[in-house]
Amino acid sequence: MLETSSTTKPTELGGARTQLAVPMLKDDGLVGAIVIYRQQVRPFTEKQIDLVRNFAAQAVIAIENTRLLNELRESLQQQTATADVLKVISRSAFDLQTVLNTLVESASRLCHADQAAIRLIRDGLYYPAASYGFSSEFREYIKPRPFGVNQESLVGRVALEGRTIQLDDSQADANQTLAERSKKANVHTMLGVPLMREGVPIGTLVLARRVVLPFTAKQIELVETFAHQAVIAIENVRLFDESQARTRELSEALEQQTATSEVLGVISSSPGELEPVFQAMLANAVRLCDAKFGTLNLYDGEAFRAGALHNVPPAYADIRRGMVIRPDPSSSLGRVSRTRQVVHIDDLRTTEPYLEGNRAVRSLADLGGARTLVTVPMLKENELTGVIGIYRQEVRPFTDKQIELVKNFAAQAVIAIENTRLLNELRESLQQQTATAEVLKVISRSTFDLKSVLQTLVESAARLTEADKANITRQIDGVFYRSESYGFSSEFMDRVRSMPVQPDRGNVSGRALLEGCSVHIPDIFADPEYTFTEAQELGGVRTGLGVPMLREGVPIGVLALARSEVRPFTDKQIELVSTFADQAAIAIENVRLFDEIQDKNRQLAEASQNKSTFLSSMSHELRTPLNAIIGLTEMMVTNAARFGTEKAMEPLQRVNRAGTHLLGLINQVLDLSKIEAGKLELNPQTVQLVPLIDEVVGTARPLADNNQNRLTAEAPDDLGSLTVDPMRLRQILFNLLSNACKFTKGGEVKLKAQRLVDGRDWIELAVADSGIGMTSEQQAKIFEEFTQADASTAQRFGGTGLGLAITRKLARMMGGDVTVTSEPGKGSVFTVRLPG
Repeated sequence: MLETSSTTKPTELGGARTQLAVPMLKDDGLVGAIVIYRQQVRPFTEKQIDLVRNFAAQAVIAIENTRLLNELRESLQQQTATADVLKVISRSAFDLQTVLNTLVESASRLCHADQAAIRLIRDGLYYPAASYGFSSEFREYIKPRPFGVNQESLVGRVALEGRTIQLDDSQADANQTLAERSKKANVHTMLGVPLMREGVPIGTLVLARRVVLPFTAKQIELVETFAHQAVIAIENVRLFDESQARTRELSEALEQQTATSEVLGVISSSPGELEPVFQAMLANAVRLCDAKFGTLNLYDGEAFRAGALHNVPPAYADIRRGMVIRPDPSSSLGRVSRTRQVVHIDDLRTTEPYLEGNRAVRSLADLGGARTLVTVPMLKENELTGVIGIYRQEVRPFTDKQIELVKNFAAQAVIAIENTRLLNELRESLQQQTATAEVLKVISRSTFDLKSVLQTLVESAARLTEADKANITRQIDGVFYRSESYGFSSEFMDRVRSMPVQPDRGNVSGRALLEGCSVHIPDIFADPEYTFTEAQELGGVRTGLGVPMLREGVPIGVLALARSEVRPFTDKQIELVSTFADQAAIAIENVRLFDEIQDKNRQLAEASQNKSTFLSSMSHELRTPLNAIIGLTEMMVTNAARFGTEKAMEPLQRVNRAGTHLLGLINQVLDLSKIEAGKLELNPQTVQLVPLIDEVVGTARPLADNNQNRLTAEAPDDLGSLTVDPMRLRQILFNLLSNACKFTKGGEVKLKAQRLVDGRDWIELAVADSGIGMTSEQQAKIFEEFTQADASTAQRFGGTGLGLAITRKLARMMGGDVTVTSEPGKGSVFTVRLPG
């Protein structure tokens, strides 16, 4: 509002006559005013007033800018201070005590606290780890006094609840122990922040003030940041300690690794060549184990032959190179081949084979001079592939470390043999892989464009196998047709494209479909079973190859190639075409799975939404009765002396009702879980229906009375019996009756039972009510899991949306079903039909 007037004081003191006052507004709130005066009576013009308005608006902007600048400066000071703390932490990352001391001091200083402390958990209790603002005597006092996880300290309370807690005045806390401790420590306002690692408290950071002055939201946020830094520092130290321990282990292993590095170097520099690898192994094994010579023998399942020799005495080497040893069972080679274990012989000349004159053992001892030896098996998946033997010409047993080193060499020898085999296979297939790489690139660029992928495959297969023509036969709507092609004339493809390909022996594709394996016809003119005249007359085919595209062993198509001359395909070419056929099958399957996944994703998105809604509702339903139970129990414990037996009955009944409600909710969840998992088992028994119905109606009657409903049951006396799980039938009927009573107020709920004959005997149990009813849209989803009629109804009447879903599932497990008819405002009828 603008004001222009003459006032007494400005007139007397300032000589003012005409006055203009313009408000300074921010979001309709008054923050000030600009007032200007004239010393004569001369009202201000509208333009002048508008000008002052502009100045007032600029003044508001200036005030806001100043406020924001001050907040920015305050934030900058805090960030600068925090950065200084982080620098200190980074300089002493693995000195945990220094880090924690810095954190408590900085937190206390930046948040204007008088005291700060960090406690860490050990054996379930919280012990002091760092503090600031305490006397040395007090620190020594609290050091052996941990806090438990309870309500008697702020540390225990924060650990118990796992969240930040501020006590505006801890001396006024309801917990007497905590209040007394605060008085002794002369603190009032306290702030506790948990140190959380993977959702579990590992410590607390507590700040305290000696006056009642609550910490601000920004200060709390800063302390939580320091808590996070403390957790990171603790975790870093833990990982560092683990790393140090691991480093010590690795240092011990490094000595052995260094000894074998030379051998590994030879292996890497001689790919595919075993002789230099074996020689390097033997040379290093002999040298490192202080032996005289060594041998590496390869085993073929029956006998040993020399694979490599190192420093073997010439007299023994001459006969050993050509010797095939079928070992004596009691010799070192015989024992290794039998037991697959290391054999260590202190003195070869005292062994039984030597004394009995075994030729191989005698030669080793007499010509080679061997006395002490160790023989180590070379094992691949527990199959013996050879042995490494090292020998001394004096009696001097090998140490365990030396034997372990030879074991490592034996393992490396097995790896070298396997690598050489794999390398040879790799070289053989490299040409084929190189040729297909370009094809696979094209396929990867158009994964779900099936026609492009198959066209690329058929063209590449023809080109790489020197075929003149190729085509793919695949299923379209369950029937096999020729689709993508290469090299065939348009006249030929127009003629055969619409002709179904039957699994028979009259053509290459049909024969491959029939047999489920590759079909190779070197000359179709020489094959009496070949009857596909179009291929001969228009296609010009002489040699044909058909490879089925298989999914789980079942043909889903055929990749067929042809040559216009008699020139059979080679084995490698057939293998290559098989690879392309596999790729085609994968491409077809990928497209099918992609389409299925897209459909499933849509279904899962809808199910996820329903499930989220259910979980939200269920969480509320579980918390309410649980809180009731806890609250009432605490009341009775606290005030036990004030209650007599009669006075305690009503609270006990309330506890019982809340617990019963909670048990019902939990049972519903468990039932649904069992049904979904297929673990709910029925216990069929022959039960009389009329007594069971009367029992269920009696159980449900209090629910009807709560809403002033009239509950009735109608069943003929000769209704008879039914073989069914009685507990689950009671559950079905009670669910329907309780549902009807809940949604009906001051009305009627009726259970009607009758026996029907409709092709077979049925028992029909109908629950009708005069309640709120449902729309057709609500009826369509009322039996769905995790779904209620609508959000407003659920909010008004409560419930989880599980009862009807479980009811229908149980009925269907019994061979029946549950249906519903309803009209808004006129009530609903739920009908259960079970085979009689």
